[in-house]
Amino acid sequence: MTTEMILSICLGIGLSASSGFRVFVPLFGMSLASYFGILPLSENWAWLGSTTAIVILAVASIAESLSYLVPFVDNLLDTIAVPMAGLAGTVVMAGSLTDLSPAMTWALAIVAGGGTATAIKATSATTRAVSTATTAGVANPAIGLAETGTAVGLSALAIFAPIIAGVVAVIGVVIFIWLMMKLKRAKSS
Repeated sequence: MTTEMILSICLGIGLSASSGFRVFVPLFGMSLASYFGILPLSENWAWLGSTTAIVILAVASIAESLSYLVPFVDNLLDTIAVPMAGLAGTVVMAGSLTDLSPAMTWALAIVAGGGTATAIKATSATTRAVSTATTAGVANPAIGLAETGTAVGLSALAIFAPIIAGVVAVIGVVIFIWLMMKLKRAKSS
């Protein structure tokens, strides 16, 4: 396995983890990084660095992030965001992988990218549901703001320091899975 391959896998895992917090933020980060020549994308993904993609993803990122600040709207968004996060995680992982066969690219994208994003989104949705039940949604805007900040920070880290982002994402997924199991046990008690 080459250094470039390891970097692209770590980049994909970091961006996929970010997709678990906000669906559009990592795609927007990838789009900006490609536009400014920071992140080279394959020919199949070159469209992501276009001005049109940047504008669309910027609007989507802002709208999504602001919507998560509204209690009860955030819970509604979570119902559609869990599958969308898995899809976004798959897309950012596939877009970041270089020099792999299509079969290997999509296998990694679906399992590592989609799986990471879905695990994080499911955990954050569970956390928000518990917050809504226990605080009547009062704490939800703070959770939403923290998630948006994490999505922005993790996306930037993935683009500029992919190995660190990959490690942070893997540790984060383990912590989120542990937290989800703990919340489910507490909820069923």
